[in-house]
Amino acid sequence: MKQTLVQKILARASGKQFVSVGEIIEPKVDLAMSHENGALVMNQFQAIYEGTGLELKVWDPNRIAIIFDHRVPAESKKTATNQKKIRNFVNTQGIKKFHDIRGDEMGICHQILPEYGYVRPGYVVVGTDSHTTSHGALGAFAFGIGATEMAAVWTLGSVLNVPVPPTIKVIAEGKFAPFVQPKDLILYLIGKITAEGANFKVLEFHGSAIKSMDTSGRLTISNMSVEAGATSGIVPPDEETLRYLREVAGVKENIDMLSPDEDAEYDSVVNIDVSSIEPQIACPHTVDNVKPVSAVEGVEIQQIVIGSCTNGRLDDLETAANILKGKKVARNTRMLIFPASTRIYQEAMEKGYLSTLLKAGAVIVNPGCGPCLGIHQGALGDGEVALSTTNRNFKGRMGNPNSEVYLCSPAVAAASAITGKITDPRKGA
Repeated sequence: MKQTLVQKILARASGKQFVSVGEIIEPKVDLAMSHENGALVMNQFQAIYEGTGLELKVWDPNRIAIIFDHRVPAESKKTATNQKKIRNFVNTQGIKKFHDIRGDEMGICHQILPEYGYVRPGYVVVGTDSHTTSHGALGAFAFGIGATEMAAVWTLGSVLNVPVPPTIKVIAEGKFAPFVQPKDLILYLIGKITAEGANFKVLEFHGSAIKSMDTSGRLTISNMSVEAGATSGIVPPDEETLRYLREVAGVKENIDMLSPDEDAEYDSVVNIDVSSIEPQIACPHTVDNVKPVSAVEGVEIQQIVIGSCTNGRLDDLETAANILKGKKVARNTRMLIFPASTRIYQEAMEKGYLSTLLKAGAVIVNPGCGPCLGIHQGALGDGEVALSTTNRNFKGRMGNPNSEVYLCSPAVAAASAITGKITDPRKGA
């Protein structure tokens, strides 16, 4: 039928055999996610019902997930009040996929959804967050929408006026060199095609480098697909997808393994040999201002951040701990660690990663988004420079327009923490 994976997902969600690129459809939603901005969605949702006399009721409370993660614990009266409103709404509507500020269930929304098995292959997932693209790692068509659109989803259970996007096929072959990670691959790709290179398109990932990549790495590349302008990034589900959903997420139900047709028609094809990639750095103030680490070594760093929905998983913390074991964070550099979820925090603690990082001089913070969005935990001072495993380095992104943010992998971040300067981890800092 010559359909890409996203065409197949959207056809099924629209009750059709086939959908064409550019066709306007209204797909049914399998999961709708919001975080603290659920308060904005609530306002729009209530406005839809105003004056109708109808009972205020979401279309399906079992298909809505709300996770507190951007400002946890609350940093202001306004945030705390909005969180209170959401709690009341969740209780009234019977929404069970709710993750409050509790030590046993906290985490970043884009980690919680896969970790708890809320996302499955073939799902249509929408979220009031641009990095909802993360969930394409599990073979779902996942994309961000606004609060007004989400209010309509809460009401109808479908997304209105969705154009079927064209797809770019990314084929990544080869084996990663030591200290080169999935983050380097996605940064390299964004630098190659630019921040607008995939506008309103989907990035569909293939090749031996993807097949051998674990779900953590796939979450990283899907997460940052939006930084190339993509509507979504997606990895066709395979044995690794099944392993993760069964062993990590505890999914027992049948899992539908959709795949693109072999003769699917793509907008374009991008080929990458990962064996030729060295660690990459996104330099201020755009994510596509990407250079190899060898071109920017020596830049002095005041703050190192390892965490976020991009690189706050267990393997990321393991990488950092292995590099920092028996060493110290440079005296004039502070290092902040933000595990992506409570489960990751606990496992990292049990394996000794957090102890190693603490002994090195790092500060371990509760699971959450931290300084990534620039309003909570870890803002930068005037003239300061940060090196971060997060996903954006726009001017002011980490809370101060008079600072600079460089993006990198956990390996580069850890090696640089030791020297206080951007450092190539292959040189054994």
